[in-house]
Amino acid sequence: MMWNFKEHLENIAVIEDTGIILTYGKLLEECEYLKEKMAPRSLVFIFCNNTAGDFLGYVACITNGCVPALLNYGLEKEQEQYLLNQYKPHYLWVPLSNIDEYKDFEAIYSIYNYVLLKNKNSVEKYKLYDELALLLTTSGSTGSPKFVRQSYKNILSNAKSIAKYLEITATERPITTLPMNYTYGLSIINSHLLVGATILITNKTIMQKEFWEFFKAQNATSFGGVPYTYEMLKKLRIFNMDLPSLKTMTQAGGKLLSSLHKEFAEFAEETNRKFIIMYGQCEATARMAYLPSDKNLSKIGSMGIAIPGGKLILVDATGAEITTPFTTGELIYSGDNVTLGYAESFADLEKGDERHGILDTGDMAEFDEDGYFYIVGRKKRFLKIFGNRVNLDEVERMLKGAFPNAECAVSGIDDNLWIFTTDENAQNDMRKYLSEKTGLNSSAFKSKYINEIPKNDSGKTLYNYLKFDS
Repeated sequence: MMWNFKEHLENIAVIEDTGIILTYGKLLEECEYLKEKMAPRSLVFIFCNNTAGDFLGYVACITNGCVPALLNYGLEKEQEQYLLNQYKPHYLWVPLSNIDEYKDFEAIYSIYNYVLLKNKNSVEKYKLYDELALLLTTSGSTGSPKFVRQSYKNILSNAKSIAKYLEITATERPITTLPMNYTYGLSIINSHLLVGATILITNKTIMQKEFWEFFKAQNATSFGGVPYTYEMLKKLRIFNMDLPSLKTMTQAGGKLLSSLHKEFAEFAEETNRKFIIMYGQCEATARMAYLPSDKNLSKIGSMGIAIPGGKLILVDATGAEITTPFTTGELIYSGDNVTLGYAESFADLEKGDERHGILDTGDMAEFDEDGYFYIVGRKKRFLKIFGNRVNLDEVERMLKGAFPNAECAVSGIDDNLWIFTTDENAQNDMRKYLSEKTGLNSSAFKSKYINEIPKNDSGKTLYNYLKFDS
Protein backbone atom coordinates (compact mmCIF):
# COMPACT_ATOMS: atom_id res chain seq x y z
CA MET A 1 0.00 0.00 0.00
CA MET A 2 1.23 3.50 -0.82
CA TRP A 3 0.23 5.01 2.52
CA ASN A 4 -0.32 3.15 5.76
CA PHE A 5 -3.47 4.91 6.98
CA LYS A 6 -3.98 2.33 9.72
CA GLU A 7 -1.15 3.98 11.68
CA HIS A 8 -3.12 7.24 11.80
CA LEU A 9 -6.78 6.20 11.98
CA GLU A 10 -7.80 8.90 14.47
CA ASN A 11 -5.81 11.70 12.80
CA ILE A 12 -7.68 14.13 10.57
CA ALA A 13 -6.56 13.61 6.97
CA VAL A 14 -8.34 16.49 5.25
CA ILE A 15 -10.41 19.53 6.08
CA GLU A 16 -12.22 21.22 3.20
CA ASP A 17 -13.07 24.90 3.48
CA THR A 18 -16.79 23.99 3.24
CA GLY A 19 -16.53 22.09 6.52
CA ILE A 20 -16.09 18.52 5.25
CA ILE A 21 -13.70 16.62 7.55
CA LEU A 22 -12.22 13.17 6.92
CA THR A 23 -10.13 11.21 9.41
CA TYR A 24 -7.65 8.68 8.06
CA GLY A 25 -10.01 5.97 9.31
CA LYS A 26 -12.93 7.48 7.38
CA LEU A 27 -10.72 7.96 4.32
CA LEU A 28 -9.80 4.26 4.41
CA GLU A 29 -13.48 3.37 4.76
CA GLU A 30 -14.45 5.52 1.75
CA CYS A 31 -11.64 3.95 -0.30
CA GLU A 32 -13.16 0.54 0.42
CA TYR A 33 -16.60 1.73 -0.76
CA LEU A 34 -15.13 2.96 -4.04
CA LYS A 35 -13.16 -0.27 -4.50
CA GLU A 36 -16.46 -2.12 -4.77
CA LYS A 37 -17.65 0.21 -7.51
CA MET A 38 -14.65 0.03 -9.88
CA ALA A 39 -13.18 -2.91 -11.79
CA PRO A 40 -9.57 -3.73 -10.79
CA ARG A 41 -6.78 -1.91 -12.66
CA SER A 42 -9.19 0.50 -14.34
CA LEU A 43 -8.22 3.79 -15.94
CA VAL A 44 -10.03 6.71 -14.29
CA PHE A 45 -10.08 10.32 -15.46
CA ILE A 46 -10.36 12.62 -12.43
CA PHE A 47 -11.30 16.25 -13.01
CA CYS A 48 -9.62 18.13 -10.20
CA ASN A 49 -10.97 21.19 -8.43
CA ASN A 50 -9.17 21.09 -5.04
CA THR A 51 -12.05 19.70 -3.01
CA ALA A 52 -12.57 16.72 -0.72
CA GLY A 53 -14.27 14.94 -3.63
CA ASP A 54 -11.38 14.87 -6.08
CA PHE A 55 -8.96 14.27 -3.21
CA LEU A 56 -10.90 11.12 -2.25
CA GLY A 57 -11.06 9.96 -5.86
CA TYR A 58 -7.28 10.21 -6.24
CA VAL A 59 -6.48 8.50 -2.92
CA ALA A 60 -9.00 5.71 -3.58
CA CYS A 61 -7.59 4.98 -7.05
CA ILE A 62 -4.01 4.77 -5.80
CA THR A 63 -5.01 2.70 -2.76
CA ASN A 64 -7.16 0.30 -4.79
CA GLY A 65 -4.75 -0.25 -7.69
CA CYS A 66 -6.68 1.73 -10.30
CA VAL A 67 -4.80 4.26 -12.44
CA PRO A 68 -6.00 7.88 -12.19
CA ALA A 69 -5.26 10.50 -14.82
CA LEU A 70 -5.52 13.88 -13.11
CA LEU A 71 -6.93 16.67 -15.27
CA ASN A 72 -7.83 20.27 -14.69
CA TYR A 73 -11.54 20.78 -13.97
CA GLY A 74 -11.43 23.79 -16.35
CA LEU A 75 -9.95 21.87 -19.29
CA GLU A 76 -11.30 23.08 -22.64
CA LYS A 77 -14.02 20.77 -23.92
CA GLU A 78 -12.29 20.17 -27.25
CA GLN A 79 -9.14 19.04 -25.46
CA GLU A 80 -11.15 16.94 -23.02
CA GLN A 81 -12.93 15.15 -25.87
CA TYR A 82 -9.64 14.46 -27.60
CA LEU A 83 -8.26 12.85 -24.45
CA LEU A 84 -11.43 10.79 -23.99
CA ASN A 85 -11.11 9.52 -27.56
CA GLN A 86 -7.39 8.75 -27.20
CA TYR A 87 -7.55 6.94 -23.87
CA LYS A 88 -11.13 5.65 -23.59
CA PRO A 89 -11.04 5.56 -19.76
CA HIS A 90 -13.18 3.03 -17.92
CA TYR A 91 -14.50 5.67 -15.51
CA LEU A 92 -14.74 9.41 -14.92
CA TRP A 93 -14.74 11.04 -11.47
CA VAL A 94 -16.32 14.46 -12.02
CA PRO A 95 -18.12 17.16 -10.04
CA LEU A 96 -21.77 16.28 -9.56
CA SER A 97 -22.75 19.61 -11.13
CA ASN A 98 -21.26 18.46 -14.46
CA ILE A 99 -23.05 15.12 -14.74
CA ASP A 100 -25.32 16.23 -17.62
CA GLU A 101 -22.30 16.76 -19.88
CA TYR A 102 -21.58 13.03 -20.10
CA LYS A 103 -24.43 11.31 -21.93
CA ASP A 104 -22.35 8.23 -22.84
CA PHE A 105 -21.57 7.50 -19.19
CA GLU A 106 -23.58 5.80 -16.47
CA ALA A 107 -23.65 7.28 -12.95
CA ILE A 108 -22.94 4.54 -10.40
CA TYR A 109 -21.79 6.27 -7.18
CA SER A 110 -21.70 9.76 -5.68
CA ILE A 111 -20.17 11.34 -2.57
CA TYR A 112 -18.77 14.72 -1.50
CA ASN A 113 -20.26 16.45 -4.58
CA TYR A 114 -18.41 14.12 -6.98
CA VAL A 115 -19.85 11.31 -9.07
CA LEU A 116 -18.34 8.13 -10.54
CA LEU A 117 -19.38 7.62 -14.16
CA LYS A 118 -18.86 4.37 -16.05
CA ASN A 119 -17.87 4.65 -19.72
CA LYS A 120 -20.23 2.69 -21.95
CA ASN A 121 -17.69 2.88 -24.80
CA SER A 122 -14.49 2.03 -22.94
CA VAL A 123 -11.89 -0.39 -24.25
CA GLU A 124 -12.58 -3.24 -21.86
CA LYS A 125 -9.43 -5.30 -22.29
CA TYR A 126 -6.38 -3.17 -22.77
CA LYS A 127 -3.48 -3.90 -20.48
CA LEU A 128 -2.01 -1.50 -17.94
CA TYR A 129 1.65 -1.95 -17.02
CA ASP A 130 1.74 -3.58 -13.57
CA GLU A 131 3.75 -0.76 -11.97
CA LEU A 132 1.81 2.10 -13.61
CA ALA A 133 0.21 4.16 -10.83
CA LEU A 134 -0.67 7.61 -12.15
CA LEU A 135 -0.90 9.81 -15.24
CA LEU A 136 -0.16 13.54 -15.07
CA THR A 137 0.10 16.16 -17.77
CA THR A 138 3.49 17.86 -17.95
CA SER A 139 3.66 21.21 -16.12
CA GLY A 140 3.95 23.15 -19.38
CA SER A 141 1.06 21.33 -21.02
CA THR A 142 -1.79 23.26 -22.58
CA GLY A 143 -4.04 20.24 -22.89
CA SER A 144 -1.99 18.08 -25.26
CA PRO A 145 -2.61 14.34 -24.97
CA LYS A 146 0.86 13.63 -23.60
CA PHE A 147 0.86 12.24 -20.08
CA VAL A 148 3.79 11.43 -17.81
CA ARG A 149 3.58 7.82 -16.61
CA GLN A 150 4.41 7.54 -12.90
CA SER A 151 4.96 4.29 -11.01
CA TYR A 152 4.17 3.36 -7.42
CA LYS A 153 7.89 3.37 -6.66
CA ASN A 154 8.23 6.84 -8.19
CA ILE A 155 5.51 8.33 -6.01
CA LEU A 156 6.50 6.59 -2.77
CA SER A 157 10.25 7.25 -3.07
CA ASN A 158 9.69 10.93 -3.82
CA ALA A 159 7.16 11.35 -1.02
CA LYS A 160 9.60 9.75 1.47
CA SER A 161 12.45 11.96 0.28
CA ILE A 162 10.38 15.15 0.53
CA ALA A 163 9.09 14.21 3.99
CA LYS A 164 12.68 13.60 5.08
CA TYR A 165 14.33 16.84 3.94
CA LEU A 166 11.35 19.00 4.93
CA GLU A 167 11.11 17.16 8.28
CA ILE A 168 7.36 16.71 7.87
CA THR A 169 5.47 15.25 10.84
CA ALA A 170 1.86 14.42 11.64
CA THR A 171 1.45 17.85 13.28
CA GLU A 172 1.75 19.68 9.95
CA ARG A 173 -1.26 21.42 8.39
CA PRO A 174 -0.40 22.42 4.79
CA ILE A 175 -2.93 24.49 2.85
CA THR A 176 -3.45 23.99 -0.87
CA THR A 177 -2.23 26.87 -3.02
CA LEU A 178 -1.63 24.81 -6.18
CA PRO A 179 -3.88 22.54 -8.27
CA MET A 180 -3.92 18.89 -7.26
CA ASN A 181 -3.37 17.88 -10.89
CA TYR A 182 -0.08 19.81 -10.93
CA THR A 183 2.89 17.66 -9.89
CA TYR A 184 4.09 20.13 -7.24
CA GLY A 185 0.66 20.47 -5.65
CA LEU A 186 0.21 16.70 -5.66
CA SER A 187 3.64 16.11 -4.10
CA ILE A 188 2.57 18.18 -1.10
CA ILE A 189 -0.46 15.92 -0.68
CA ASN A 190 1.52 12.69 -1.12
CA SER A 191 4.29 13.59 1.33
CA HIS A 192 1.87 14.71 4.04
CA LEU A 193 -0.40 11.67 3.67
CA LEU A 194 2.71 9.57 4.26
CA VAL A 195 3.13 10.87 7.83
CA GLY A 196 -0.53 11.27 8.85
CA ALA A 197 -0.70 15.07 8.63
CA THR A 198 -3.83 17.18 8.12
CA ILE A 199 -4.29 18.72 4.65
CA LEU A 200 -6.32 21.91 4.42
CA ILE A 201 -7.95 21.84 1.01
CA THR A 202 -9.47 24.82 -0.80
CA ASN A 203 -9.94 26.03 -4.34
CA LYS A 204 -9.76 29.64 -3.23
CA THR A 205 -6.68 31.53 -4.36
CA ILE A 206 -4.27 33.63 -2.30
CA MET A 207 -5.92 36.68 -3.89
CA GLN A 208 -9.22 35.93 -2.10
CA LYS A 209 -9.91 36.91 1.50
CA GLU A 210 -11.69 33.57 2.01
CA PHE A 211 -8.37 31.79 1.53
CA TRP A 212 -6.74 33.74 4.35
CA GLU A 213 -9.80 33.35 6.58
CA PHE A 214 -9.57 29.57 6.15
CA PHE A 215 -5.78 29.73 6.65
CA LYS A 216 -6.15 31.49 10.00
CA ALA A 217 -9.19 29.56 11.23
CA GLN A 218 -7.43 26.22 10.65
CA ASN A 219 -3.92 27.29 11.73
CA ALA A 220 -2.19 26.38 8.48
CA THR A 221 1.51 25.65 9.00
CA SER A 222 2.81 25.69 5.43
CA PHE A 223 2.14 26.43 1.79
CA GLY A 224 3.93 26.05 -1.52
CA GLY A 225 4.11 28.32 -4.52
CA VAL A 226 5.58 28.91 -7.96
CA PRO A 227 7.46 32.16 -8.72
CA TYR A 228 4.21 33.91 -9.67
CA THR A 229 2.74 32.98 -6.26
CA TYR A 230 5.59 34.75 -4.49
CA GLU A 231 5.32 37.79 -6.73
CA MET A 232 1.66 38.04 -5.71
CA LEU A 233 2.42 37.39 -2.03
CA LYS A 234 4.78 40.34 -2.02
CA LYS A 235 2.09 42.56 -3.55
CA LEU A 236 -0.31 41.30 -0.87
CA ARG A 237 2.28 42.42 1.72
CA ILE A 238 2.57 39.03 3.37
CA PHE A 239 5.55 40.38 5.32
CA ASN A 240 3.07 42.44 7.36
CA MET A 241 0.41 39.74 7.78
CA ASP A 242 -0.38 38.25 11.16
CA LEU A 243 0.11 34.52 10.50
CA PRO A 244 1.36 33.01 13.77
CA SER A 245 0.78 29.39 12.68
CA LEU A 246 2.89 29.66 9.51
CA LYS A 247 6.16 27.71 9.85
CA THR A 248 7.29 26.77 6.34
CA MET A 249 7.12 28.22 2.82
CA THR A 250 8.31 26.21 -0.18
CA GLN A 251 8.95 27.35 -3.74
CA ALA A 252 9.37 25.44 -7.00
CA GLY A 253 7.98 25.55 -10.54
CA GLY A 254 10.69 27.81 -11.97
CA LYS A 255 13.54 30.00 -10.86
CA LEU A 256 12.61 32.75 -8.42
CA LEU A 257 14.00 36.24 -8.97
CA SER A 258 17.12 36.63 -6.80
CA SER A 259 15.65 39.77 -5.23
CA LEU A 260 12.51 37.87 -4.17
CA HIS A 261 14.58 34.92 -2.98
CA LYS A 262 16.53 37.31 -0.75
CA GLU A 263 13.42 39.08 0.58
CA PHE A 264 11.61 35.86 1.52
CA ALA A 265 14.77 34.32 2.95
CA GLU A 266 15.29 37.37 5.16
CA PHE A 267 11.62 37.37 6.16
CA ALA A 268 11.88 33.70 7.15
CA GLU A 269 15.05 34.24 9.14
CA GLU A 270 13.67 37.30 10.95
CA THR A 271 10.44 35.50 11.91
CA ASN A 272 12.01 32.11 12.75
CA ARG A 273 10.41 30.34 9.79
CA LYS A 274 11.74 28.14 6.98
CA PHE A 275 11.80 29.14 3.33
CA ILE A 276 12.80 26.24 1.09
CA ILE A 277 13.70 26.67 -2.57
CA MET A 278 13.17 23.45 -4.54
CA TYR A 279 13.59 22.16 -8.08
CA GLY A 280 11.65 19.50 -9.90
CA GLN A 281 9.75 18.27 -12.93
CA CYS A 282 6.76 16.04 -13.51
CA GLU A 283 9.15 13.67 -15.31
CA ALA A 284 10.90 13.16 -11.95
CA THR A 285 7.54 12.66 -10.14
CA ALA A 286 8.08 16.01 -8.44
CA ARG A 287 11.25 17.03 -6.61
CA MET A 288 14.89 16.58 -7.62
CA ALA A 289 16.71 19.20 -5.52
CA TYR A 290 16.27 21.54 -2.58
CA LEU A 291 18.17 24.37 -0.93
CA PRO A 292 18.51 23.84 2.84
CA SER A 293 17.02 26.80 4.67
CA ASP A 294 20.28 27.57 6.47
CA LYS A 295 21.91 28.19 3.06
CA ASN A 296 19.22 30.57 1.84
CA LEU A 297 21.14 33.82 2.23
CA SER A 298 24.58 32.46 1.35
CA LYS A 299 23.35 30.71 -1.82
CA ILE A 300 20.84 33.16 -3.28
CA GLY A 301 19.70 32.04 -6.72
CA SER A 302 20.66 28.39 -6.13
CA MET A 303 18.29 25.45 -6.62
CA GLY A 304 20.40 23.58 -4.05
CA ILE A 305 21.55 19.98 -3.88
CA ALA A 306 20.02 16.64 -4.87
CA ILE A 307 17.22 15.28 -2.69
CA PRO A 308 17.97 12.25 -0.47
CA GLY A 309 18.38 9.24 -2.74
CA GLY A 310 18.97 11.31 -5.88
CA LYS A 311 22.02 12.43 -7.86
CA LEU A 312 22.70 15.47 -10.07
CA ILE A 313 25.48 15.87 -12.62
CA LEU A 314 26.25 18.22 -15.51
CA VAL A 315 27.36 17.08 -18.95
CA ASP A 316 28.89 19.04 -21.82
CA ALA A 317 27.90 18.94 -25.51
CA THR A 318 29.79 15.65 -25.97
CA GLY A 319 28.05 13.98 -23.02
CA ALA A 320 31.13 14.06 -20.79
CA GLU A 321 30.60 14.88 -17.11
CA ILE A 322 31.63 18.38 -16.03
CA THR A 323 33.74 18.51 -12.86
CA THR A 324 34.86 22.16 -12.91
CA PRO A 325 32.76 24.65 -10.89
CA PHE A 326 30.97 27.49 -12.69
CA THR A 327 30.94 25.63 -16.01
CA THR A 328 27.58 25.52 -17.77
CA GLY A 329 26.24 22.16 -18.88
CA GLU A 330 23.04 20.16 -19.23
CA LEU A 331 21.59 18.95 -15.93
CA ILE A 332 21.12 15.18 -15.61
CA TYR A 333 19.27 13.60 -12.68
CA SER A 334 19.14 9.99 -11.53
CA GLY A 335 16.99 8.42 -8.81
CA ASP A 336 14.05 6.13 -8.05
CA ASN A 337 11.62 9.00 -8.70
CA VAL A 338 12.50 9.27 -12.41
CA THR A 339 9.26 8.32 -14.15
CA LEU A 340 8.58 5.58 -16.67
CA GLY A 341 8.16 7.77 -19.77
CA TYR A 342 5.33 9.39 -21.71
CA ALA A 343 1.96 8.23 -23.04
CA GLU A 344 -0.01 9.66 -25.96
CA SER A 345 -2.79 7.07 -26.20
CA PHE A 346 -4.15 4.09 -24.27
CA ALA A 347 -1.81 1.77 -26.21
CA ASP A 348 1.14 3.41 -24.42
CA LEU A 349 -0.19 2.45 -20.99
CA GLU A 350 1.21 -1.07 -21.22
CA LYS A 351 4.75 0.22 -21.83
CA GLY A 352 7.34 -0.42 -19.13
CA ASP A 353 10.17 1.71 -17.79
CA GLU A 354 11.74 3.61 -20.68
CA ARG A 355 13.99 5.93 -18.62
CA HIS A 356 15.59 3.43 -16.23
CA GLY A 357 16.12 6.00 -13.48
CA ILE A 358 17.92 8.66 -15.57
CA LEU A 359 16.40 11.96 -16.70
CA ASP A 360 17.83 14.53 -19.12
CA THR A 361 16.16 17.56 -17.56
CA GLY A 362 16.59 19.92 -20.51
CA ASP A 363 17.84 22.58 -18.10
CA MET A 364 21.23 24.25 -18.35
CA ALA A 365 22.99 24.74 -15.03
CA GLU A 366 26.28 25.19 -13.22
CA PHE A 367 27.51 24.36 -9.72
CA ASP A 368 29.68 26.33 -7.31
CA GLU A 369 32.74 25.25 -5.35
CA ASP A 370 30.48 23.79 -2.63
CA GLY A 371 28.46 21.67 -5.07
CA TYR A 372 25.32 23.81 -5.04
CA PHE A 373 23.56 23.99 -8.40
CA TYR A 374 22.25 27.08 -10.21
CA ILE A 375 19.85 26.96 -13.18
CA VAL A 376 20.89 29.31 -15.98
CA GLY A 377 18.09 28.50 -18.44
CA ARG A 378 16.32 25.95 -20.57
CA LYS A 379 18.27 24.15 -23.26
CA LYS A 380 15.68 25.28 -25.81
CA ARG A 381 15.12 28.78 -24.39
CA PHE A 382 18.09 30.33 -26.17
CA LEU A 383 18.33 32.60 -29.20
CA LYS A 384 21.23 33.71 -31.34
CA ILE A 385 21.23 37.53 -31.54
CA PHE A 386 23.72 38.75 -34.14
CA GLY A 387 25.88 35.71 -33.39
CA ASN A 388 25.55 36.01 -29.59
CA ARG A 389 23.84 33.28 -27.56
CA VAL A 390 21.08 34.85 -25.43
CA ASN A 391 19.33 33.08 -22.56
CA LEU A 392 15.64 34.05 -22.67
CA ASP A 393 15.00 33.02 -19.07
CA GLU A 394 17.81 35.28 -17.87
CA VAL A 395 16.53 38.17 -20.02
CA GLU A 396 13.08 37.71 -18.49
CA ARG A 397 14.51 37.78 -14.96
CA MET A 398 16.46 40.96 -15.79
CA LEU A 399 13.30 42.69 -17.01
CA LYS A 400 11.24 41.59 -14.02
CA GLY A 401 13.94 42.88 -11.69
CA ALA A 402 14.19 46.26 -13.47
CA PHE A 403 10.44 46.69 -14.02
CA PRO A 404 8.78 45.07 -10.98
CA ASN A 405 5.37 46.63 -11.64
CA ALA A 406 5.11 45.41 -15.24
CA GLU A 407 4.31 41.77 -15.98
CA CYS A 408 6.35 40.50 -18.91
CA ALA A 409 7.52 37.47 -20.85
CA VAL A 410 10.01 37.07 -23.68
CA SER A 411 10.12 34.88 -26.76
CA GLY A 412 11.26 35.19 -30.34
CA ILE A 413 13.47 33.82 -33.10
CA ASP A 414 17.14 34.36 -33.93
CA ASP A 415 18.00 38.08 -34.25
CA ASN A 416 14.52 39.04 -33.03
CA LEU A 417 13.80 38.98 -29.31
CA TRP A 418 10.18 39.86 -28.49
CA ILE A 419 9.11 41.42 -25.19
CA PHE A 420 5.45 40.93 -24.22
CA THR A 421 4.26 43.21 -21.44
CA THR A 422 1.05 44.30 -19.73
CA ASP A 423 2.50 47.81 -19.29
CA GLU A 424 2.09 49.62 -22.60
CA ASN A 425 4.11 52.63 -21.43
CA ALA A 426 7.13 50.54 -20.43
CA GLN A 427 7.83 49.06 -23.85
CA ASN A 428 10.40 51.60 -25.04
CA ASP A 429 12.21 51.60 -21.70
CA MET A 430 12.37 47.79 -21.73
CA ARG A 431 13.89 47.66 -25.20
CA LYS A 432 16.40 50.37 -24.31
CA TYR A 433 17.27 48.62 -21.04
CA LEU A 434 18.01 45.31 -22.75
CA SER A 435 20.10 46.96 -25.44
CA GLU A 436 22.21 48.72 -22.80
CA LYS A 437 22.56 45.64 -20.57
CA THR A 438 23.46 43.22 -23.34
CA GLY A 439 25.44 45.59 -25.53
CA LEU A 440 23.40 44.44 -28.53
CA ASN A 441 21.93 46.73 -31.16
CA SER A 442 18.43 47.92 -30.24
CA SER A 443 17.06 46.64 -33.58
CA ALA A 444 17.16 43.11 -32.12
CA PHE A 445 14.51 43.93 -29.51
CA LYS A 446 10.81 44.13 -30.37
CA SER A 447 7.90 44.61 -28.01
CA LYS A 448 4.17 44.03 -27.89
CA TYR A 449 1.50 45.13 -25.44
CA ILE A 450 -0.95 42.42 -24.31
CA ASN A 451 -3.74 42.47 -21.73
CA GLU A 452 -2.34 39.61 -19.69
CA ILE A 453 0.50 37.10 -19.76
CA PRO A 454 -1.00 33.68 -20.64
CA LYS A 455 -0.42 31.15 -17.86
CA ASN A 456 -1.51 27.61 -17.15
CA ASP A 457 -3.37 26.59 -14.01
CA SER A 458 -0.10 26.21 -12.09
CA GLY A 459 1.04 29.75 -12.90
CA LYS A 460 3.61 28.92 -15.59
CA THR A 461 3.84 31.11 -18.67
CA LEU A 462 2.44 29.56 -21.85
CA TYR A 463 5.06 30.76 -24.31
CA ASN A 464 3.44 29.11 -27.31
CA TYR A 465 0.45 31.45 -26.83
CA LEU A 466 2.69 34.50 -27.32
CA LYS A 467 2.32 35.52 -30.97
CA PHE A 468 4.97 37.67 -32.60
CA ASP A 469 5.76 38.86 -36.12
CA SER A 470 8.51 36.78 -37.67
